[in-house]
Amino acid sequence: MPNPKLFVIDYQLHGSPKSFVLRHDHMDNAEAWHWASCDAGIGHIARNRHDKIKKTSKPMAEKYGITQVTWREAGASPLQGDRLADAPAS
Repeated sequence: MPNPKLFVIDYQLHGSPKSFVLRHDHMDNAEAWHWASCDAGIGHIARNRHDKIKKTSKPMAEKYGITQVTWREAGASPLQGDRLADAPAS
């Protein structure tokens, strides 16, 4: 059984900074863009784990004004832990 972790996702919506905490099993750049779009009211959230929904992509989110998506595990320093969702994974 996966062990969910807390992640902080920061983004900008039409130039206004937004931030939220999400409990999830894993996080990557595509997930961060999808969840940022959900927080902004654009993306769709599945009713349960078994529902298969189309995730919101970066280009689609950008059409609605979402930019500068970063994520980190909760408790990590914002300066050290940020992972720019535009940058390739290291």
